[in-house]
Amino acid sequence: MMKSENDLEILLVTAPGLEQLLRAEAVEKGFRKPKVIVGGVLIKGDWATAWRANLDMRGASKVLVRLGQFKANNLAQLEYHLRSFPWEETLRHDVPVRVDASCKGSHIYHSGAVIERIENAIKNNLGLKVSREAEVSIKARIDNNLCTISIDASGEMLHRRGHKEAVSKAPMRENLAALMLRQCGYSGKEPVVDPMCGSGTFVIEAAEIAAALYPGRSRHFAFEHLKTFDDVQWQALRNRENNKITTVKFYGSDRDPGAIRMSIANAERAGVSKQTEFRQLGVGEIVPPDGPPGLVIVNPPYGERIGNTKELDALYRSLGNRLKEKFSGWRVGLVTSMEPLAKKTGLAFAHESEPIHHGGLRVKVYSTDPLH
Repeated sequence: MMKSENDLEILLVTAPGLEQLLRAEAVEKGFRKPKVIVGGVLIKGDWATAWRANLDMRGASKVLVRLGQFKANNLAQLEYHLRSFPWEETLRHDVPVRVDASCKGSHIYHSGAVIERIENAIKNNLGLKVSREAEVSIKARIDNNLCTISIDASGEMLHRRGHKEAVSKAPMRENLAALMLRQCGYSGKEPVVDPMCGSGTFVIEAAEIAAALYPGRSRHFAFEHLKTFDDVQWQALRNRENNKITTVKFYGSDRDPGAIRMSIANAERAGVSKQTEFRQLGVGEIVPPDGPPGLVIVNPPYGERIGNTKELDALYRSLGNRLKEKFSGWRVGLVTSMEPLAKKTGLAFAHESEPIHHGGLRVKVYSTDPLH
């Protein structure tokens, strides 16, 4: 069954554990009927809705558009439905495609066989080229004998904003950073400090949120290569007036001079250099900026990610002591995969997030109320 063009199911993909935060963002940005499912949020709309989701949503890692669903208890039934599937309504004859598939709890269990059938159907119906390197990707999922055909409207992962080139060791992805900031109650109206800023992800993301910049403003998307794309409508979406003037500033520091150079360059490319400040400082040297308190958010090294756990105990203690000594009135958000390290800070964490998948690890965001 094909979806109506004005009533498409659009899946905003995110890491498990962040679905509720992503739903809150979707509500805030006016998307219709956001519904949490495992690994993402479903919204309803037309193709322009999918374009806007790619442009506007900070927390999503992908935007998938569901093209249709049908029951398939065996490969013969799958082939029957694929032959009559209206690929030509979405795909262009001159644009190669890639096909990916997964099978779960179904009579059809071999994803390779599913991929082969879909590739044959596309080639026979449209005569277009199939390539593993293609930017346009068809996604087939067979779950409990129900086959869902979707198309990846994003292309590259959405954390690749298009204006961050320099990255540090074990970088934080921008979409995760945006949702972790939300987890800590950040709304764009307070200063943010990251005392171990790496390549500046938290600081730059916070500055972009404050300025209401579209996260996808600097890049291209796979949907631009589909038959359903309308460039005039897309340019109107891109050119909506949205930026706002903010007087709030955002601060990053790191003991590594290379990290500071990367952060400054990334902030310049993102267009937030006037709102951000980066300095080479050790954790024991950080001080709060002038003005009202805000949020300190930090993604320190942890045992499985960088370094040895025992060697990190002193770092976490030093961080906690400095924050308690100097940052009265500020809230703190700490990202780590190891609760014992979080406890080494001596901070009174009032909130603990659901586990979040980050870099092959399950991390949590530990956050405090304002420090006394």
